Amino acid sequence: MTPTHVDVAVVGGGAAGLFAAARAAELGARVAVFDHAPVLGEKIRISGGGRCNFTNRDCSPANFLSQDPRFVRHALAAFPPEAFIERVRQRGIGFHEKHRGQLFCDHSAQDIVAMLLDDCRAHGVVLAHPVEVLDCAPPTAGQPARLETSRGVVIARCLIVATGGLPVPKIGATAWALDFARRLGLSVVEPRPALVPLALTDPASEPLRALSGVSAPVQISAVSRDGYGEGHFDEDLLLTHKGLSGPAVLQASSFWEEGAELWVDWLPDAAFDESAVGRSTVGQMLEARLPSRLAAALMEHIDPEIRPRRWAELGRQARTQVRSQLQRVPFRPAATLGWNKAEVMRGGVATEGLSPKTCEARAHPGVYFIGECVDVTGHLGGHNFQWAWASGFVAGRHAGSSSASRPGSSSSAC
Repeated sequence: MTPTHVDVAVVGGGAAGLFAAARAAELGARVAVFDHAPVLGEKIRISGGGRCNFTNRDCSPANFLSQDPRFVRHALAAFPPEAFIERVRQRGIGFHEKHRGQLFCDHSAQDIVAMLLDDCRAHGVVLAHPVEVLDCAPPTAGQPARLETSRGVVIARCLIVATGGLPVPKIGATAWALDFARRLGLSVVEPRPALVPLALTDPASEPLRALSGVSAPVQISAVSRDGYGEGHFDEDLLLTHKGLSGPAVLQASSFWEEGAELWVDWLPDAAFDESAVGRSTVGQMLEARLPSRLAAALMEHIDPEIRPRRWAELGRQARTQVRSQLQRVPFRPAATLGWNKAEVMRGGVATEGLSPKTCEARAHPGVYFIGECVDVTGHLGGHNFQWAWASGFVAGRHAGSSSASRPGSSSSAC
């Protein structure tokens, strides 16, 4: 049943949308979620290898990219990771910490989806899907929002836009939120794939691509040229037949842009002095720290006269040469592997047009943008889900309290 009149209409039934809907409804607002997908929460279901990395214990503003890195502070303070963890505990969902604060379900990501759906139903949220929102007029002074859907017209006092980003188009990702924001006159930061593998096509990279399947811990660095700063990560890098992947590369990809370089330190834990490596040769030093196939490939770049010599015996010039070939090694990827391989979107609705406390559009009271469609991109490891919960919380509570306090709320079903 599709309602014709609601207090809060949520467009998008993913993580942020479902969470916002329940928060608005628990304050007494009449809420409906509209989504074009036959099954809600599909991106949650496939996340984390099917186990859903639903948050990160150590999530903080430092774990996000945005043209305004301060924007996330209010939402994260209003709804920190522990608040969602407590909901998971109360639900009885088993979970474990996998790596650096990353929390995964013990059983299945479906547990999180079920929790969100049950939360919505418990508070009377109408889940209308599959329903396409064909057109939308935002609320104006004295006039509610008007949504033209594939099931008829819906009138709403408030509108929460939570349609996500562009990754994984095969499960229904669209640019609905970005197109709608532009129609409202809001700025949109050009979207691009993030947390995505990178392709190497230059001939010089062929020896590394031949090592497909080899991984190693590295320190990786990338610098954005359009306002997102720089990222430095100590993670594992995975070599593939197409180029570079693994957590290190996914993290760096959020900062990398076409035509730019990134830098890899193959021996981030090596002090490169006599006390650290003893009387090891350069080759022995590599073989002790890296997979044998990778060590052999990197040795090809070292001067044959230097390879058999002990580190303690090398002069300053030879040591500098070795360091330059093993630390801060530049790569110039050709491209990302695109939206189908990206975990999230960088860019989106510019935060300058939104309230950091509520995610409400400054120029359009009653319209909210939350989750991935906003120019807020988290690091790998549960941070993007935490942004979904936090932004959904502040928007849902504000929209719910604003709508439920007004007289004359009514809803009916077609």
